[in-house]
Parts: sequence; structure tokens; C-alpha cells
Amino acid sequence: MLRQFILAAALMVAVPALSEEAHELQTLQQLQQGLSQSIQELQQAKGELKAVTEYHIKQQTQALRDELKSLMDEDNASTAQLLPLIDQQQKQLQAFDRYFDKELAALAQQLGQGNDAKLMLAISRRGLEKDAIFRDQLELLQWEQSLGADTSKSREQLKQQLLKRAQRLQSLISYNQQQITQQNNEISVAGADASNEQKAALAQLKERLNNNSDGLRSDIAMLDELDADTAELKQTLFSVSGNITQDVLNVGFISNLFQHWLETAESKLIDGGPEIAFKLLIFLLILFCAHLLARLAERLVRKAVGTSKLNFSMLLQDFFTGLSGKVVMTLGLLIALSQLGFELGPLLAGFGIAGVIIGFALQDTLSNFASGMMILIYRPFDVGDLIVAAGVTGRVSHMSLVSTTIKTLDNQRLIVPNNKIWGDTINNITAEQYRRIDMTFGISYSDDIEQAENVLKQIVKNHPKVLTFPESNVRLHLLNESSVDFIVRPWVAPDDYWEVYWDITRAVKMRFDQEGISIPFPQRDVHFYRG
Repeated sequence: MLRQFILAAALMVAVPALSEEAHELQTLQQLQQGLSQSIQELQQAKGELKAVTEYHIKQQTQALRDELKSLMDEDNASTAQLLPLIDQQQKQLQAFDRYFDKELAALAQQLGQGNDAKLMLAISRRGLEKDAIFRDQLELLQWEQSLGADTSKSREQLKQQLLKRAQRLQSLISYNQQQITQQNNEISVAGADASNEQKAALAQLKERLNNNSDGLRSDIAMLDELDADTAELKQTLFSVSGNITQDVLNVGFISNLFQHWLETAESKLIDGGPEIAFKLLIFLLILFCAHLLARLAERLVRKAVGTSKLNFSMLLQDFFTGLSGKVVMTLGLLIALSQLGFELGPLLAGFGIAGVIIGFALQDTLSNFASGMMILIYRPFDVGDLIVAAGVTGRVSHMSLVSTTIKTLDNQRLIVPNNKIWGDTINNITAEQYRRIDMTFGISYSDDIEQAENVLKQIVKNHPKVLTFPESNVRLHLLNESSVDFIVRPWVAPDDYWEVYWDITRAVKMRFDQEGISIPFPQRDVHFYRG
């Protein structure tokens, strides 16, 4: 009785599972029947109805593949049931592929009768759809292989189809590159008179090249999965994009690429060796002459700005001198490159684009450059001036358009960005011809004020580096808490400031001691009272 109960319970659990699996298989069979019917209808469809039917077939194919994938992921999937379904979809894809072959053949037959450029563009677009079918076929083969089926023959057939198509795409890519170069030359010759037809033809050629490159890239990826040698194909792909990606970075590709470069270089050296040698000689000669002219230009500009009545600062003189040499050298380099066959128009355009990119990347540097230009124009200081700027005190030893080199009073070299200097208060200590020293000396309330004042005036007057004009100033200034304060303000040359300051301070102490004049210091009297 117990065994019958257990058997009945097991059947109750298994029946829903079996019915669910049967439902999924039935859904797959219905999708395949609908797909087969759509492919048959496609053979008779015309005009826009053909495009609608193609789109419907693609949707049905994707839905069928999703159902197959879902069923394969289940643990209880039956290999005996899945393999026939996968094989059936392979046949449907092959029928769809034969349809595209007919479409491509029909387009090819029309070549030479009308607008070939438009037909070739349509062929390239159709080719991309054919590559999508190849990808679906390869995925189905991988599913069959995972289920234990022998797919070696089918894989070999697909590999041969892909190799044949990839070789054709190789030729098309080379042809399209040649046509694009020719069309670019025609547009360059026409210049501003280039017609819209020429520009449209160039756009079509570029789209064809992109389509063919995408198709070749897809074929290479599939051929790699089929263990085919794709080094030569990857070399063609690299010639279009110029980028070595992880997929094309392998030993075979690199060896073929270097071998191709060596063969090209050898061929050019053999065919045009004397001409190349002559061009290199002219290139070096132009650079040498440009270097000499740049040195001469720097000397002439330095002499001109040095003797100019405009009284240029040393900073501005250095700027104009360096700029003149660089301009001459740049022009010489461009002329030399033109002798080697370089097109200066695209090269200058490339420099312009690079300049915009570098400008965004180096915004802080450009800010320093702009500040450097403002310093050169307004001349707040010059080389050799003692300044206080950006929290730094020292003499200006050198300046570029992005930074200023300041040597501090204790002989440290500091390089300060120009935007820090221009954005802060600039104190040019040596800009004027003389500078005032402000000193304060205090005497005791019991000392003779007239005597102290005379002593201070004599000390200031007798110092050899104190200027007679403007006149020095010695005055009783303040009756302080514990002293009577005098201000002493002599005028000196900016370079003599600290020497005079220290000399007068020393002399005042010695003379006050000799004259019996006391210099009070803070003191406090404390009185004690007994209660």
C-alpha cells in the first residue's frame, strides 16, 4: 500500500514537468513552422512588402533562438528532442542565406547599367545582413557541439564560406581606400569649387569602407572561433583603422605586418633610393639653414628691442627674441617637410585640432600663459627687481610665459606659476629710486629730549648712504607707557635698505650709552601694604 502511494505521488510531480516541457517543445515547433512559412512568402514578396517580410523573419528567428536557449539551459532538457530543432533552424538560416545570395547576385547584375556607386553601397549593406546570418549559424553549431553532436563537417563548410567572403572583403577594402584617396585628391584640387556630387560620392565611399570593415571584423572574429589563420586579414583591418586591438595582437599578425613594412621599404629604396637620398639631403640642408636664420633673427630682434625708444623690459626683450627664433625654425621645418612630400594643409589642420584638444587638457597652463602675457605687457617688474609676490620675497632671476623664477634673499630658487603672481598683490621693492626706512627709538622720561633728538639727527646725517634728498625726518612721536618714542625716517637707495637699517640701529645704541641716555624696557613696580 505504501509503495503504491509513493509511486502515485511521484507521477503527480512528474506529469506537470512533462507537460511543461511538452508545451515548450510545441511552442518551438510552432515558431519553426511560422518561420518556414515566412521564408516561403519572402520568395514571392516584392517592393516594400519584401522589407517587411525580412524584418518579420528576423524577429521570428530571434524569438526561436531565445526559446531554444531557454530550453537548453534547463537541466531536464532532452538532447534527442533539441538536436532536431536546432538542425531545423540551421536549414532555415541556410534558406535565408540563399535568399540573400540571390539578392546580392541581382544587385551585381545591375552594375554597369546605372548608378554603380549606389549599387555598391546597397551590396555592402546587404553583406552586413549576411554576416549576421553567419553569426547565428556559428552559434547554433556551438549549441550542437555542446549537446555532443559531430559538427566538424558543418564547421569546415562555414569556415570555407567565411574565408571566401573575407577575401572578397579584403579586395573591396583595398579598392575603396584607393577610390577614397582619388576622390579626396579631386576635392582638394577643386577646393572651394568642389561640387555637392563630389562630396556625396566621398561620403558613399566612406560608408562602403566602414560597412566592408565591419563585415571583415565580424568574419575575423568568427574565423578565430573556427581556428582559422586570420593574420593576413587582420593586417588589412589594421590598415583601415590604424588601431591594434587585443583581438589582432598576435604573433602571426605582427610578423606579417613587419614583413609587409620591410618589403614596402625595400621596394621604395630599390626603386627610388637616389631620389629619397636627395630629398633627405635637401631636408637636412633646409633645417640647417633655418637654424642659422633663427640665430640671426634672434640677434637682430635682440638688438632692435634693446635699442628701441619704447624702453622694453628685459622680460619682453627675451620674449620677442625667443619668439622670433622659434617662428623662423617652425617655418623652416614646414618647408623641409614639404620637400619630403608631406601635405602641409592636412598637417596644419591636424595641428589645429591637436591645439584645441591640448587647450582643454592644459587649462591651468594656458591660464599661466595668459598671466605671463599680462606681466609682459604691463611690466610690474623686470629681471633683477626685488619683489614680494604670491607670498614670496626675492629677486626675479628669470621668467617664461608660464612661470617666474625668484631667488630669495637666503639664496633659494623658487619657481612660481604666473597666475599666482598676477592674481595677487605685486610689491616691487626696487622699482623706485629711493626707499624710506621707518625706525622707532625710545628714551626714558627722565632723559633730555633735545639731547636725544640731536644725537639721532647726527647719526642719520653722518651715514654715507643716507640720501640728502628727500630729507630725513627725526621727530618726537609718542609718549608711551614707559618711554618717550622718536621716529627716525631716513631715505636710502633700495639696495642699501638693510645695511643702513642695521648700521643706524647699532650706532644709536652705542651713542645713547656714551651720552648717558637710557633705552627703557618694560618694567612693573610692585608695592606691598600690610593690613
